Amino acid sequence: MLEGIKVVEMATYIAAPAAGGMLADWGADVIKIEPLGGCPMRNFFATAMTDDYPDNPVFALDNRGKRAVSINTSTQEGADLVRQIIADADVFITNVRPAQLEKQGLDFASLNKINPKMVYASVTGFGLEGDERDKPGFDTAAFWAKSGIGWMMTPKGASPVPLRVAVGDHITGISTASGILAALLKARDTGQGTLVEGSLVRSGAYVVGSDFSTYMRYGRIARSRPREEAVVPSSNFFKTADDLWLFLNSRPGEPDWPEMVRALELEHIDGDERFSSFRARRKNGTALVKIMDEAFAKRPLAEWGERLDAEGIIWSPVQSFAQALEDPQMEAAGVFVDMPKADGSSYKAPASPIRFSDTNTDPKGPSPEIGEHTLAVLRDLGVDEATCSALLENKIIRQH
Repeated sequence: MLEGIKVVEMATYIAAPAAGGMLADWGADVIKIEPLGGCPMRNFFATAMTDDYPDNPVFALDNRGKRAVSINTSTQEGADLVRQIIADADVFITNVRPAQLEKQGLDFASLNKINPKMVYASVTGFGLEGDERDKPGFDTAAFWAKSGIGWMMTPKGASPVPLRVAVGDHITGISTASGILAALLKARDTGQGTLVEGSLVRSGAYVVGSDFSTYMRYGRIARSRPREEAVVPSSNFFKTADDLWLFLNSRPGEPDWPEMVRALELEHIDGDERFSSFRARRKNGTALVKIMDEAFAKRPLAEWGERLDAEGIIWSPVQSFAQALEDPQMEAAGVFVDMPKADGSSYKAPASPIRFSDTNTDPKGPSPEIGEHTLAVLRDLGVDEATCSALLENKIIRQH
């Protein structure tokens, strides 16, 4: 889909590399520029003090199919090499702090003079303006804590819990990739590059935008509550007779309440004034959840699935990763791909979030080693062997 598009990515950790990783899956030539020691995510399991995992699926997920170049960009020679590499690029992606980029002459204003048509994508924790523009921000800090999501998801009186690895990063990566594609259309039509600005706080606020916009308009919002106190009692998690969980997804206003009553064999409460309307069910939610708990405890999950499907109720089992991997619908939806390794073997991994009817979006190759393609990329630029040798000797570049 993106064959012929050259992307240069100068980024570490996850959010920005996730955007580059999706573009690589979709066929772009993504050149990943790393410091001489490589991206810190390469050491993800080593820093977790475990030797049990010879592969690094966390790093590979966002870097498969890329070409890796290792450059010391803190030197003038290194920064000059980056400018050479991006001179004919279609896209530049970075999450380096804005002040450092400006110091190195690798900010949008500087690179736009070199390559006016190039799309420049910046990914930060807190945006490119304001007092915190250069503040580092991982997704639990910026996307989860600062944006308000963590507060909203914490039941009153409970302690906040951290976000799972890279949830906010990957959402920000998806939005950044979308912005890049929009800017590429503009560049194609006008020849003018655009600064695409993605940030963890902005994507965080948008992800919970339905709740946030309600709060901004009316000054109040219902925070997450224990399941016994759910705002919509029937839109909830329930345990079945075989000790499994399902999620029952009532539509807004519960127009499917009669079908739900039939499926659960609760016709005896149909005339109960406590449950005669949506507002009444909300007011008496604790009692309703208890009644529904008792009903669901009478049958195993498989039987409940048949009954709920027959009534057209929206529901889903609460699956473990092991169960999701065995789910034939997950496979049919293209959720998993084979992650290639350098030795020719592979293992299962998540696919990028979009697939196309006429284009293969499977990984285009394994994740590269540090500096694996440094010399090949420089030779493509016309850098001679003597210069390459001098750069290696002076530790300006690194070759795997």
